[in-house]
Amino acid sequence: MKKFRMPTAYTILFVLLILVAAATWLIPAGSYEHGEDGAPAAGTYHQVEQQPQGPGDVVLASFEGFYDAVDVAVFILMVGGFLGVVMRTGAIDAGVSNVIRLLGGREIWLVPALMILFSLGGTSFGMWEETMAFYPLLVPVFVSAGYDALTGVAVVLLGSGAGVLASTVNPFATGIAAGFAGVSLGDGLGLRLLMLVVFDAVAIWYVTRYAVKVRRDPSRSLVADISFRHGGEERKGGEPPALTGRRKAVLVVFTLTFLVMIYAVIPFDDMGLPIPALGWWFPELSGLFLLAGILAGLIYGMGELEIVEAFVAGAADLIGVAFIIGISRGITVLMDGGRITDTVLYWGEQALEGAGSVVFILLVFLIYLPLSILIPSSSGLATLSIPLLSPLGSFAG
Repeated sequence: MKKFRMPTAYTILFVLLILVAAATWLIPAGSYEHGEDGAPAAGTYHQVEQQPQGPGDVVLASFEGFYDAVDVAVFILMVGGFLGVVMRTGAIDAGVSNVIRLLGGREIWLVPALMILFSLGGTSFGMWEETMAFYPLLVPVFVSAGYDALTGVAVVLLGSGAGVLASTVNPFATGIAAGFAGVSLGDGLGLRLLMLVVFDAVAIWYVTRYAVKVRRDPSRSLVADISFRHGGEERKGGEPPALTGRRKAVLVVFTLTFLVMIYAVIPFDDMGLPIPALGWWFPELSGLFLLAGILAGLIYGMGELEIVEAFVAGAADLIGVAFIIGISRGITVLMDGGRITDTVLYWGEQALEGAGSVVFILLVFLIYLPLSILIPSSSGLATLSIPLLSPLGSFAG
C-alpha cells in the first residue's frame, strides 16, 4: 500500500483557489457602501449581480495575485540574493561556529533570546512578512548547534507569531482597529501585555522542550527523514571557516542591514513617540538588501561576476516562497472578483446580532478564524470588519 504523502503547498493553494471559485457560484454576491477610508458602513449591505468565477479566472487569479504581491515577492528575492552573497563569503558559518564555541554547550539559550526579540518585533509593528529574511539565516545556525531545521523555523514562526497575536502597540492591526472602533490604542494595553507574556512563555517552553528532545535523540526530530539543504548544497561536516577581519566586517554589514530594516518600518509617529520615522516599506527594503548584498561582496573582495552569481543563486533559493505569496493572494482576488467578500462579512454581522457578551466573544473568535485565512492582511481585515463588529460589540455589552 502506498504511503500517504502530504501534497506541496502549491497543490494545497490551487485546491483552495478552486474551492473559492466554486463558492462564488453558491454564495450570493453582495456589497456594502464604503466610506472614503474604505470602511464598510453597517446596515448598507445589499445583493448585487452574481459574478461566478470560472476555470479561466482560477488560472488568472494566481497571476493577478502576483501583481498585487509583487512588492513582497521582489523583497523576498532581494533578501535571498543578499543572503546568497553573505553565505558565499563564509561569514555566517564562521560567526555561527564562533558563537557556538563561546556558548560552550549552552546553545539552548539561543531559543528564548531570539524568540523574545522576534516577539518584540511582532507586537510593536506586526513583524510577519519581514521574518521571511530570517528563516534561511537561523535554520543553519540551529542545525550547526545540534538541533534540527524545524527548531529554527519554530523560533522565528512562534516567536513573531506570539508577538503579533498580542499586538500591544501594532499600528497596522490594533491601531487601525482602535481607530475604526473609536477607542484609544492604549485601551486594553495592560491585558495585551499580559497576553504577550503568557504567549511568549508558552511558545518558548514548547520550542525549548522540543529542541532539548531532538538534541538528546536526533531520531525524535519531526524532520529526521529530510536532509537539510541551503544554498543548493547539502551541509556537510568539516572545519568551519576562520573568522577573519573581512568576515567580521561582512557580519557588521549583515547586522546593520537588519537593524535598519527594523527601524525603518516602525511607525514611531503613529505610536506617539518623538523618534523620526522613515516610513519605509517593501520597495525601500528591497533596495536596502540589494545595496547591502553588493557592499558585503565588495568588502570581502569578490569580483563583479562572483557577486552577481552569488546574488542570483541566493534569490533562486527563495523563488518558491515568492510563488507561494503570489498564489495565496489569488484567493482574495477570486473572492473580490466574485463579490462574495462583503457577503461573508454580512453573514458574520447577522450571526452576531443580538448575542450576549460571552456568546459574542466566542462567535467573533470563530468568525475570525476563516476570515483571517481569506483576508490575510491584518490591516485589511481590520478595515473591513471592525466598522461592522464594533457597534455590535457595544450592543452586546
